[in-house]
Amino acid sequence: MKDELLIGLVSISDRASSGIYEDQGIPALRDWFGLALGSPWRIEARLIPDEQALIEQTLIELCDTAGCHLVLTTGGTGPALRDVTPEATLAVAHKLMPGFGEQMRQISLNFVPTAILSRQVGAIRQHARGQSLILNLPGQPKSIRETLEGVKDGDGKHLVPGIFAAVPYCLDLIGGPYVETREAVVKAFRPKSALRPAG
Repeated sequence: MKDELLIGLVSISDRASSGIYEDQGIPALRDWFGLALGSPWRIEARLIPDEQALIEQTLIELCDTAGCHLVLTTGGTGPALRDVTPEATLAVAHKLMPGFGEQMRQISLNFVPTAILSRQVGAIRQHARGQSLILNLPGQPKSIRETLEGVKDGDGKHLVPGIFAAVPYCLDLIGGPYVETREAVVKAFRPKSALRPAG
C-alpha cells in the first residue's frame, strides 16, 4: 500500500529480552498508534538486549531491508554503562535531528528533574530504499505517551507540544507516506502548502 506507514519498533532491554520480565514498550506503542493514527500503518517489532552492535544491526535491518519509514526505540538512553541506544543510533545515522531530543527532554522536565539525564536523539538514515527517521523514546509507557503527545492541561489543551506533531511533516520532507493523525490524541502540524485535502 503506497501510503501505508511502516513503523519499526525496537524495545531495548537486557531483562525483557531474556524473559526476566515482560516488555512494556512495544505494547504501549502499538496501543498508542492505534489511537493516534488515522491513515494506514503497520508495525515491525524487535525485542533485543542492550548491545550496541546488535542495536545498530537491528536499526539497519529495519531501515534498509524492511523499509521502515519511522523507527522508534525504547530504553537504553540513560547514563548507565549499558545504555548505548543513542550511540548505536548515531553510528547508523546520516543526519542528526537535534530538535527531537531537545523537545523530549523539555516534555519530561515537566514531570521529573532527572529528565536531564536522558540522552535521547533523533536522526535520519539514508539507504537504497529512501530515508528513515529514527527516534529514541523513553522506556516507560507513561513517559512514551507523554513524549509523543506532549503536556496537556486538565481540559486537554496543549501546554508543551509532543514530538509526534512534527513527525508527519518530517516524513513528508524525507519522501515518506502522507500520515494523518487523530487530533483528539495528537494534531500533526504542516504548513498550509503541505496540506492535502481531506478525504
